[in-house]
Order: sequence, then structure tokens, then C-alpha cells
Amino acid sequence: MRVLVCGAGGFIGQAITERLAQDGHTVLRGVRVPQRSDDVAINYSQDFDPHEWASKLANVDAVVNAIGIIIEGQGQRFDDLHRRAPCALFSACATAGVQRVVQISALGAERGTTPYYASKYAADCYLQSLPVEWQILRPGLVYGARGSSATAFRTLASLPITPLPGGGQSLLQPIHIDDLVDAVSTLLSPATAPRQCVALVGPTPLRYRDMLRAYRTALGFAPAIPLSIPAFAMRLLAQIGGRLPGVVLTPDNWRMLQAGSVADPGARCELLGHSPKAIDEFIPVTEAPTLRQNALAEWRTPLLRVALAAIWLGTALVSAVIYPQQSSLALLEQVGFHGATALAAFYGAILIDLTFGLATLFRPSRRLWWLQLLLISFYSAVISIALPEYWAHPFGPILKNIPILAILFILVAEERQP
Repeated sequence: MRVLVCGAGGFIGQAITERLAQDGHTVLRGVRVPQRSDDVAINYSQDFDPHEWASKLANVDAVVNAIGIIIEGQGQRFDDLHRRAPCALFSACATAGVQRVVQISALGAERGTTPYYASKYAADCYLQSLPVEWQILRPGLVYGARGSSATAFRTLASLPITPLPGGGQSLLQPIHIDDLVDAVSTLLSPATAPRQCVALVGPTPLRYRDMLRAYRTALGFAPAIPLSIPAFAMRLLAQIGGRLPGVVLTPDNWRMLQAGSVADPGARCELLGHSPKAIDEFIPVTEAPTLRQNALAEWRTPLLRVALAAIWLGTALVSAVIYPQQSSLALLEQVGFHGATALAAFYGAILIDLTFGLATLFRPSRRLWWLQLLLISFYSAVISIALPEYWAHPFGPILKNIPILAILFILVAEERQP
């Protein structure tokens, strides 16, 4: 069959495309910016007229619609991508005589009240009204090594203190991406009865906190300390996140997480021909070391940068406002700076601290880390020569430069090529 996969550039769309190609289908990739010979240009934010889809459906036997976003932004709207464009596509499929249409919807769309659910459900209902062999698949939370949500959950699971929204009691029933693509493959088969609406979920519901614990165990981490975040605090954070671009925690997403994502398996096993993977099978032993390092890398570098920036900015604040200026000048006299030279060195050091602190937050670079390494090494050398007694100080002011240098060494090593 010639199959057009819409949303082929996304996590689910890519997996479906790869599986259908393995099945022997000729797969056309519906993407916004074509890059390959089998790519079809589709602008899901503009293609709302069925006539615009006619040329894209030439000689197409089946269509899989895997278009989806979880937050709005950058010109992408739920109603456009989940309802208007898909409805135009479905109408064009009916006119063009496409044999089968598989719609990747969302678990709970039929009862959800958020714009995300409403837009998905509207497209489902429209497809069901057309004279085509439709199939609607409503997966729960989808796990896959390349999935953005799975990456986020693995990152949260890797934290030694695990934040648990509302105590982590929300019930979820995650499904592995391999089981989802198996279902799509089966639904495209002419031997499969058309006009089915299937909820695709994992074997058993589990709490959010148990899901993170399962990921943490599979990644080889010791048990974490749970940190329950009250619902009122989550609502406040969601209100703030809803006003910031690109932030996944929005009021609607918080409500969806609270509501949970579970369903009666129903015809799931019959459709797949086997039991879906359990959560302890999601992360193979062979993939665990790489995924573990990736999870740590998601938060380790940002944490080191914030800690480093706090040192620079805190030092600038203490020097400029809190610590007596005369005491600072007295220290400079001990290393050979007097009068105007001492004042210049004093204010110059504050400016350097402030600049490095802001640059660490907003303009990080390999060059910046090397400059900071050199400056701290220079400071340490000067103090060691002029004020060697600070090596024996009970607060260890020079010894504390060693972990700072270690942080900078790690940042230099981890900096990616521009």
C-alpha cells in the first residue's frame, strides 16, 4: 500500500513511518519542510481546505494522521492542528477514495474538557461521519526512548529528590511505542474490521510516583527521596507556566495530569495479538546506561551553571553592598594594591564578577569557562603567594576554589560544538 503518514516528523509519526516501511508499504512522509524524495509538504497551520489536500493524496491507499502538539505556541494552535487541518484531510480522503484512514487521537478525548481534548475529539467525530473506512486509536501516555515526554519523565526520575505533583497519586497507564505502531500496522490491514475506536493502554494502571520509581529502578539509580508538591502549589506553578512560552506545565496540562489517563483495555490484546509491554520492560538493560547518562545530562549542566552564576553574582553583591569597603581595600593592600590602584582593582573585580555571573546564565560558552578557569587559577596563585595563611583558614577560602575549578572543568568538557 501507498501510505501517507501525516506528522511524520514527530516522535510517534517517525516510529509509525519506520514500522510501515518494514512491513513493505510505500510510505510518504507528511512533513512541513520536505527534505527527501518521499516527503510531502504539508502546513498543518494553513491547509484547511480539502482541495489543498487533493494533490497530496494522489495514488494514496491509506492515511495515518499522527499530527499532535501538547502545548500551543509559535503559531501552532490546538484547533488548527488537531481539528481544522485533519478535518480537511479526512474530507479529501473521502473524495479521493482513500481506502483507510487511521486517526491517532488521545485517551480521554471523548470526555475531556480542555482545548487539547476538545480539538482531538472534534476531529474524531468528523471522521466517523464520513463514508471512509476509519480507525481511531486513542493511546494513553506513550513511552519511547526518543519521546519528549518520556525523556522528561526519565529526567525527573533521575533526580535524587523526586518532585511528586499532588503527592504523585494520579493514575496512568502508559503504552510502549512498539505496541502503538503494532496497533497501527494491524489497523491498516484490510483483514482488520474497519470503523473501530480503540483505547490503547498498558497492562495495568499505576500511580505517577510508581511510574517514576519504575524508571528510576530500570536506570540503575538508588531509591530517591520523594518530595510531595501540594495541589495548590501546582496550580500556582501551572498559572505561571501558562504565561511562559514553551513551558509544558500549564493549567490545562495540570488538570489532565490530575484526571489521570487510564482505560479498560477492551479489545487491546485482540488488536495487538499479544499482551502490551509492562512498564518494567520499557527500558531494556542494553539501553539503560545510555539513557541514564542522558537523564543526568538534562539537569546536571544547568545545575552547575546556576551554582556557578550564584557564586559570581553573590560575590559581586557582597563586595559592592554588604562587606565593608575599607576591609576589602585592606585585603588588597596586603597583596600590593594601594590608593587609586586598590580602588580600581576593587571595582574592576566587582564588574568582572557581575559580568561572569550574567554571562554564565545567558551567554554560556567554552571560551567563558576557560576565562573563568584562568581567572580563578590566577586569584588562587596570587593569594597563595601573598596570603599563604588562607590555606590554613578554618573556612577554607582557597580550598573552595578546587570544587569551583572542577565544575568549570566539567563544563568545558561537556560544551558542545557550535
